[in-house]
Amino acid sequence: MNQTHDTPQVNQLLATLPPEDGHALRTALEPVQLTAGSSLYDTGTALRHVYFPTTAVVSLTATLRSGASTEVAVVGREGIVGVCAFMGQGRSLSGAIVQAGGHAWRLSAATIHQAAQQSPALMRALLAYTQALFAHMAQTSACSRHHNIDQQLCRWLLLHGDRQDDPTLAVTQERIAQMLGVRREGVTVGALRLQEDGLIRYARGRITLLDRSGLAARSCECYGVVRGAYDRLGHAGGTAHATHATHATQSPHDNRRTQGSGP
Repeated sequence: MNQTHDTPQVNQLLATLPPEDGHALRTALEPVQLTAGSSLYDTGTALRHVYFPTTAVVSLTATLRSGASTEVAVVGREGIVGVCAFMGQGRSLSGAIVQAGGHAWRLSAATIHQAAQQSPALMRALLAYTQALFAHMAQTSACSRHHNIDQQLCRWLLLHGDRQDDPTLAVTQERIAQMLGVRREGVTVGALRLQEDGLIRYARGRITLLDRSGLAARSCECYGVVRGAYDRLGHAGGTAHATHATHATQSPHDNRRTQGSGP
């Protein structure tokens, strides 16, 4: 990552690395633009690349034989998509679908594995993030079994909202229902209640978070548990108040590519 070709956003996991450990890794990073709705890989796919989102948001999913998929975690600028690659795991343990389009840094799976073996700082950062991600997945599983749709909806909106600067999420109620693994009617009724209470505004596939404190109060404890797991990483992973402070001022350059070459 040439210092004269920085993009305006920062991946917080990469930002924690000291210059002496991160230089070789940064020079190998490739800027890519991820498109909303695109699949980076499916469960069991051979991992060719990992992604460090900056403005993009990616849903990690579990897929059933029927083709239905459910979100098990969400990754934004606090982390890495394809985390198991650094441990030498050749295949993905989940699917990865771009939920909100935006920028990311891409790195070959072989490079991240080699770099983690050579850099104790990178290894510590990746292990800490993996622990937070596992806590996220475990809490999502418990939430889907024990909490009602309204609570799950608030948790989902808050976790995705944390990973975006814009309070408006470009997502349909049908898409949220798919990610939660529930009936669309339940999400529709829940969203209507939230809108009537002034917590969100919904129109034409866009949901604006109007009252985050109110949403947090209506959510189950799972939102706080997941957010706390990332906050303990030391770089306030995923929290909206921290992301603004880490932005640089440069503009994207024309060496940006798309994810079309495949993960």
